[in-house]
Amino acid sequence: MFKKIKHFFIETENGRNILLTCIIILCSSSSFLLGRLSKSTLRPGIEIEYPKLEIDQKASAIGALEPTIGDMEPIIDIQPAIGTKGNFFGSKKGKKYYPVGCSAGKNLKIENRIYFQTAKEAEEAGYTKSSSCR
Repeated sequence: MFKKIKHFFIETENGRNILLTCIIILCSSSSFLLGRLSKSTLRPGIEIEYPKLEIDQKASAIGALEPTIGDMEPIIDIQPAIGTKGNFFGSKKGKKYYPVGCSAGKNLKIENRIYFQTAKEAEEAGYTKSSSCR
């Protein structure tokens, strides 16, 4: 019986094609199942820990609970939300103004920006609207 099986799978063209197809199906299904197994385990996400604020003992004895900032770096707001400082901004060195959120004005340094509540206010100050933010 083993001679017949060996003869069919090795010596005939159809047998070799069937054997090759079975090997491909077996490899692909085992790869798929191993991938599913690696994904099914629950992994915790990344946790970011910040250093705790230390309370100055002298200040707490007086009654002023002012925390001292140790290693923490300040949070810098790069682009203000709409309406916080104004809906439009321009450069102190230029004469163009941009709506907040316009990609053409993102290269302006924060310290050089001047904010306006309305487009009319910016135009009264001598600014013209940027042609790239129309």
